[in-house]
Amino acid sequence: MQLLIYILIYPILWIISILPFPIFYLLSDFVYYLTYYVIGYRKKVVRENIQLALPHLSDKERLIIEKKFYSHMCDMFLEMIKTISISQKEIEKRYTFSNLDVYLELEKKNKSIALLCAHYASYEWAVSMNFHINHKGFGIYKKLANPYFDKLVKKIRSKFRSELITTRETISTIVKNYKNKTLSLYGFASDQSPKPSAAFHWADFMGHYVPVHTGAEMLAKRFDMNVIFLQTRKIKRGYYQASFQVLSEDAKSVPNYDITDTFLKLVEQQIYEAPEYYLWTHKRWKHKKEKAL
Repeated sequence: MQLLIYILIYPILWIISILPFPIFYLLSDFVYYLTYYVIGYRKKVVRENIQLALPHLSDKERLIIEKKFYSHMCDMFLEMIKTISISQKEIEKRYTFSNLDVYLELEKKNKSIALLCAHYASYEWAVSMNFHINHKGFGIYKKLANPYFDKLVKKIRSKFRSELITTRETISTIVKNYKNKTLSLYGFASDQSPKPSAAFHWADFMGHYVPVHTGAEMLAKRFDMNVIFLQTRKIKRGYYQASFQVLSEDAKSVPNYDITDTFLKLVEQQIYEAPEYYLWTHKRWKHKKEKAL
């Protein structure tokens, strides 16, 4: 059945991926109309999340953000499909870096690097970074249930010189590369919510005390990695610009969770700047509690 689903859906994805951009974004507008007005995909979750995170805004202002978010989400979903056939030249034109030298200088320290980013703007097209780096790039992801689509995603990423590893493979891969002295870049999207039982740290995020992922920081400390933050801004439809900020060149010396807390503050800044580009569909504030005094 999974193979049949793949056989039926893949040709559609391929056709979408080769559409000229003007037609491509017209399709996105149509998908937005269906998703928001007809299906109402996760509209309750999105509305609750925006209200929790941005209580200082009026209902009208939050509704505007909500609609802009759904439009952007549909763009981003189709842009993920576009990676099936997009050329290196085209993606490098649409996803640029304002200060790539900051990252390249960090590579000269001869350490592996933990790159932290958020589910914001275009976190998928950030894979084009691999065309510019010298370290071996690894993207950490959650394995797809359908093995054929999972294989397709890996194939697409390999086109961008990136190797995907599942969350379960992360530690063993880092250990192997550390022992072999393979300088690597590991991409962590660390802004989503872990289960409270699995959380080592709680932090203020958008005004609420919530469990947070600390794996990237702990692995950076354990394997002496430098840590950098990747921030992406949406310039206009289909165009993004990324910038880097070094979080630590000596993770072991930083008090536990300071790197994670700094990362979350930077994500907050992104959201306040343009909240419509954050991924509001996840139940980020499902688990929250009062901060202990």
